[in-house]
Amino acid sequence: MNWTGNIITILLSTFTGWVTTWIAIKMLFHPRKPIKILGFSVQGIFPKNQRLIAEKLGQVVGKELLSFDEIEQKVTDPANLQKLRPDIEQHIDHFLRNKLTEVFPMLSMLIGEKTILQLKDAFLAELETLFPVLMKSYMNKLEKDLDLEKIVTEKVASFSSEKLEDILNQITKREFKFLEFVGGFFGFLIGLIEVAAHFFTN
Repeated sequence: MNWTGNIITILLSTFTGWVTTWIAIKMLFHPRKPIKILGFSVQGIFPKNQRLIAEKLGQVVGKELLSFDEIEQKVTDPANLQKLRPDIEQHIDHFLRNKLTEVFPMLSMLIGEKTILQLKDAFLAELETLFPVLMKSYMNKLEKDLDLEKIVTEKVASFSSEKLEDILNQITKREFKFLEFVGGFFGFLIGLIEVAAHFFTN
């Protein structure tokens, strides 16, 4: 039995499986610019489809990941006003006790502690009613002015091929290495099958 030939067959098959997978991964990003090979235009999958990928990502972000309806619900939630209430109350108190009397000095003689407390409670009560209405109106205007889908699409489409490759490599580097291993492993198995087939047919 030619053990040397069998080992070389297995090693070549393993190497072929690994290098084929490696080339396939590289072709996701390279060549970055279209090149002509035997009359065919060849370009990496991501650079070639970058604009389409950007549009699809923009649609997903604009319609599913960042829904204005969900943002509006969170922004207009009364609980948000309650979180801000201590700061708002402090500002109103400062306004009534200091700013208002600076502008209208005569009021300092007319407004006592009880009146200040009553006015502060009235302002806070009105604000609780007004806050959701104002925020809802603001969100409606923001939705018209801010096209999230377009913003994401233009941002991703403007990425350089190098930056896009770097981003995707950061996310999928381990997975790419695993795919290379799998390619080599299957190449190894194919080599074993070839050797075994040769052994049993001779």
